[in-house]
Amino acid sequence: MAHEASIPGIREFFAARADTWDSKYPDDSPRYAAAIAELGPLEGAFVLDAGCGTGRALSLLKAAVGKTGTVLGVDVTPEMLRRAAAHAADARVVLADCQRLPLPDATADVVFAAGLVNHLPDPAAGLRELARVTRPGGRLVLFHAIGRAVLAARHNRALTPDDLRAEPNLRPLLAANGWHMNAYTDTDNRYLVIATKQGQ
Repeated sequence: MAHEASIPGIREFFAARADTWDSKYPDDSPRYAAAIAELGPLEGAFVLDAGCGTGRALSLLKAAVGKTGTVLGVDVTPEMLRRAAAHAADARVVLADCQRLPLPDATADVVFAAGLVNHLPDPAAGLRELARVTRPGGRLVLFHAIGRAVLAARHNRALTPDDLRAEPNLRPLLAANGWHMNAYTDTDNRYLVIATKQGQ
């Protein structure tokens, strides 16, 4: 499961796409809303949107946590974060690396990560850092508005057995880095993994 991503490379990739990202994928937003609705009551929760990109989930998450909850969007690409700030509602956005988050231990109730894990330079380190900032029993939500096969086809690639988002690869990766996988869905219309932070 080789990964060639680097923080400068990630910034360069997404900076060039920030202005057209939302208009290029207009059908994704209802799928974000459906996934967040399925998480159940989030009133009063602290939700971290890790790798928030242009902030598509921020207003939806803020509506879910209500006035007493907190939503923090974090992204490593300034151009994406500027787009996110424009429709963040009452959520806050911060420029930061998801592998070195500016948060104390056990802060988040839920980490929402859309399209993040495959862009982490070191997925294991990233998952450990997300676990560090999540309270025991808190949830990690890995989401994409389309499934792995459709995404691969969109990029003219074939799915390979070493794809870390495949369940046989992701389940042990999560387990080794502080998470227990509870649910795994990979259909044409969505990729959704829900995991729980291990420990007391």
